[in-house]
Amino acid sequence: MPWESLYGFSQAVQAGDTIYVSGQLSHDSTGAFVGAGDFELQVRTTFDNLDRGLEHFGATRDQIVETTVLVKNLREHVDTVARLHAEYCGDHWPASTVMGVSDLALPDQLVEIGAVVRLDVTH
Repeated sequence: MPWESLYGFSQAVQAGDTIYVSGQLSHDSTGAFVGAGDFELQVRTTFDNLDRGLEHFGATRDQIVETTVLVKNLREHVDTVARLHAEYCGDHWPASTVMGVSDLALPDQLVEIGAVVRLDVTH
């Protein structure tokens, strides 16, 4: 994505059997933002992007050991983010931190989700 070179970071890095996934957001394959004003669509698209990042390393969501979820207007969105996180994780429950934030990188961005993945975890 274009902001990688602008800010000097990687979408994900692997260190041994651990993958550290940077905060993902709601964008399409060209990097265009998706879901302005639609929190649920942003969360679903962000999880889809997380899955695509995991595929690059041959990993799956069942190997996620930790998520960090940043939410603008958390009180307004806490029930939705909890429901969608549980739906995404299924029977596999990683450690998770959900934080309300006053702002995120893009003007219409309402959520950002990062993850830590262990390739040696099997379910």
